[in-house]
Amino acid sequence: MSWLFGYRGNQPPPEAPQIPVPPAEGGGSGGGDDKNTKKAMEAYRFDSSALERAAQAAKDLERSKFAKEALELSKQQEQTKQQEYFARMKEYEAHIEHTKVEQKRVDGEEKRKTLQEETKQNQIRAQYQDQLARKRYEDQLQQQQRINDENLRRQEESVAKQEAMRRATIEHEMDLRHKNEMKRVEAELRAKAKVDRENQDLTLEQIRLKAAENRVTVLESIKTAGSVLGTGVHALLADWDKILAAAGGISLLALGVYSAKGTTGVAARHIEARLGKPSLVRETSRFSLMEVLRHPVQSVQKVFSRFRTQDALSGVVLAPKLEERLRDIAIATKNTKRNRGMYRNILMHGPPGTGKTMFAKVTAPHQ
Repeated sequence: MSWLFGYRGNQPPPEAPQIPVPPAEGGGSGGGDDKNTKKAMEAYRFDSSALERAAQAAKDLERSKFAKEALELSKQQEQTKQQEYFARMKEYEAHIEHTKVEQKRVDGEEKRKTLQEETKQNQIRAQYQDQLARKRYEDQLQQQQRINDENLRRQEESVAKQEAMRRATIEHEMDLRHKNEMKRVEAELRAKAKVDRENQDLTLEQIRLKAAENRVTVLESIKTAGSVLGTGVHALLADWDKILAAAGGISLLALGVYSAKGTTGVAARHIEARLGKPSLVRETSRFSLMEVLRHPVQSVQKVFSRFRTQDALSGVVLAPKLEERLRDIAIATKNTKRNRGMYRNILMHGPPGTGKTMFAKVTAPHQ
């Protein structure tokens, strides 16, 4: 607004004119009062040049060609302020509405929480009542169980008493029956002893008769057996053909028994030898009649192979160092057999597939 008062921003405003201040009464009283008076008067100084500049600026503004634009601008500013005021009013009203809505939401939330709390309390109350009902029911069941147990115990005691009485009655009856039985047996024995004493002569006579009858029966049996054996021996000795036939039959029977026993033993040993002998032993064994009859071609080839000079390790693939050592052993074995010396024992060990069995096969024919 500096242009309105007629000076620029970089120029200081002119100083206000000094208004003369009348001297105070009683000036000789002191210098302090004069100073206070001057300060008070300086506060009431008025710059009239500022009003003049403002009036001059208003006149210049009226004469200016931008007066209407300035008025329109001021109107627009006023309208803008009013719109801003109305907008703030709308915002305030919206804020009030939002506050009301928020209050309603809070009230609804409070009601919902209250309802949930009431529902929770009702559930807790219902659970408590259910627990009380269950406890009462369990107490009733326990009471009924105790009553049933008591009744059962009384029934068991009653049954036990009845059983004891019945057992005592049975024991008493058995005792009486035993006593009566003993008395009856004693009476019977006494009566029998009395009868035996009275009939002793008759009993002895019956025993003698039975013994005589048994003796006669045994003698008759001995006589009959002796006569039969004597007749058979006499008939056999009287006929030499029967004697020879009997001797021949007994001899043939003994011969058949011993022949069958020997044949069975030989067959069993042969089967055991064939079945129990390992394949390596069978393949490297010496010639036998059964082997020649079963494999004649192979037997002939073995015979002729002995007369041919061949490598001791033919057909065996080994490591060079190991092959050299085993070749020496094979040659030594062959020379030992030729010179009829003592063989050496060799223990071969190692994992499968290293040639132990194959070396034994090719070395066995040279032994």
